[in-house]
Amino acid sequence: MEAKELARYRKLLMEEKQRIINNAKNALKNELAISSDDLADETDLAASEVNQNLVFKLRDRERLLLAKIDEAMERIESGSFGACNECEEPIEVRRLEARPMSDLCVACKEKQEHRQKIYA
Repeated sequence: MEAKELARYRKLLMEEKQRIINNAKNALKNELAISSDDLADETDLAASEVNQNLVFKLRDRERLLLAKIDEAMERIESGSFGACNECEEPIEVRRLEARPMSDLCVACKEKQEHRQKIYA
């Protein structure tokens, strides 16, 4: 892959990483703050706990995505970016455009998802 393309993917990855970090900061400020006035009864408390649980799950997914972004950045540095980790064939450009942190081609990703369904 050419240096110009790699620089563009690096920029996309860095922008996505910054977006996730900003979301996490906003969550700390807004979504995780609970006022005792908001918890007038048990129903409000339960709703607040459900909301917080959802926020934690979203943040956990974002944490995993940050790890994938860091792995993609390492692949850019090592020169293996854009190659499938399983079959070593080039990952389609459209896939990298949509999800630059992808480490599997479409065919290998489908196989992985199929295996996960079977063993889930």
